[in-house]
Amino acid sequence: MLTTAKAPFRGDHVGSLLRPQTLKEARADYQKGDITKEALRALEDSEIARIVERQKEAGLKAVTDGEFRRRWWHLDFIRAIKGIRTYEVDLTGAFNGAMTKAEAYTVDSKLSFPKNHPFLADFAYLKSIAGDHVAKITIPGPNMIFYSGVVGSQPYLNNPAYPSLDEVAQDIVKVYQDAIQAFYDAGCRYLQLDDTSWGALFSPDFREKISAQGFDPDELVKKFADITVEAVAKKPADMAITLHICRGNFKSAWLYQGGYEPIAKELFSRVNVDAFFLEYDTDRAGDFSPLRFIQDQKVVLGLITSKTPELEEPAEIKARIEEATQYVNKDQLCLSPQCGFASTEEGNLLTEEEQWEKLRHVVRIAGGVWAE
Repeated sequence: MLTTAKAPFRGDHVGSLLRPQTLKEARADYQKGDITKEALRALEDSEIARIVERQKEAGLKAVTDGEFRRRWWHLDFIRAIKGIRTYEVDLTGAFNGAMTKAEAYTVDSKLSFPKNHPFLADFAYLKSIAGDHVAKITIPGPNMIFYSGVVGSQPYLNNPAYPSLDEVAQDIVKVYQDAIQAFYDAGCRYLQLDDTSWGALFSPDFREKISAQGFDPDELVKKFADITVEAVAKKPADMAITLHICRGNFKSAWLYQGGYEPIAKELFSRVNVDAFFLEYDTDRAGDFSPLRFIQDQKVVLGLITSKTPELEEPAEIKARIEEATQYVNKDQLCLSPQCGFASTEEGNLLTEEEQWEKLRHVVRIAGGVWAE
């Protein structure tokens, strides 16, 4: 299969993979105190090594740890940042009723990135078994803290930990600059920022909620872009950083709908990541016209759904890729599933073998498109 010179690759994937039942049971046993942390980590190591080999067999150029050490795609990373406090919230009705409770977080004191953040050791293990493949780490993007932990956090708004939004934004930027350098020093050359917060800024329902809280959604779009631009401003030249704009993914349910137009100009024309992973697997995402603001970044089209097992018709996917070339040069395009397969340990509603067939499907279609 043809690949781009640097990540992302023609046939790529977002990162999370379905957790095996043995790992779910072991984590439950650990929570009950029936096994040690060392025993749990040994099983995680074994299962991660297994799925890394499966990714290689599927033809992927980049391999992840499947987020196998995480309960949530974002919370495990954020809670380890100094200055974050977590608490439980009632989410009855969220994700079309699929979710009832969750752990939320808020900025509670001065933020900083710890030198011993556990994800650094997690990445080191992945890199040690990646071989000739690229080891990719996924972490939540900086606006996950700014949105969910600050402007969308009632505990923060009731008792702000910083004198101004600008000052908390500056420290969030510093956290991510330090994190990027720490992962680079650990050998990471492919880092993905996952971010659902942008979805609130193009979803009509959530824009109304943001306005009701006293914020201007369009001003927040600019602020989100500012934060992201500054967060990646010091990234090393030989490190690829991508941004996945996620619409929510829990047990095959979703959170946000709406096209990218409300965020497109600020996001695509200003944010200097190497590529955007964009969800385009359903009509909820709108058309490709917002891609007209793309500069020289690559665009990974999430045309293959990770929410259902049915395989998309290759001809239809190729036609949609061709449609996107009205706005972005074909050499700048890649293909992937629209999201991971298990943003939480519950996972989406398909089997592990169906998951692997989806990933092989991505690789086969991409190989055909970019070999033509």
